[in-house]
Amino acid sequence: MIDIFIKTHFSGGHHLRDYPGNCEHPHGHNWKVKVQVRAHKLDELGMGIDFKTLKKHVNLVIDDLDHCNLNDHPAFQDRNPSSEHIAMFIFDQLQGELTTDRYELHSVQVRETDSSGVIYSGD
Repeated sequence: MIDIFIKTHFSGGHHLRDYPGNCEHPHGHNWKVKVQVRAHKLDELGMGIDFKTLKKHVNLVIDDLDHCNLNDHPAFQDRNPSSEHIAMFIFDQLQGELTTDRYELHSVQVRETDSSGVIYSGD
């Protein structure tokens, strides 16, 4: 198996409802995102997935989150826009597009800082 990944980022604001501390107040982050696909076999060119294809699908989801107040985003109306929920949202949006007989979405990593983040690998 071969793992293929891209890294990207987005900026946005949020606050965590009912959080007992400063994160309950509106603030922003420059979230860093890593999307990883696991290939079970290679295509005729020797690739698991073309980086161009991976970037195209990921950018559509990231563009939807970039420079918005995540609390106003439809995906976070009923749940906090925590890094965990953001990773789950990105994974859910990409899973159908990044699943074929050759490869599948493996994980989404979301980091609020260089030293703090989450990795979601699906259910």
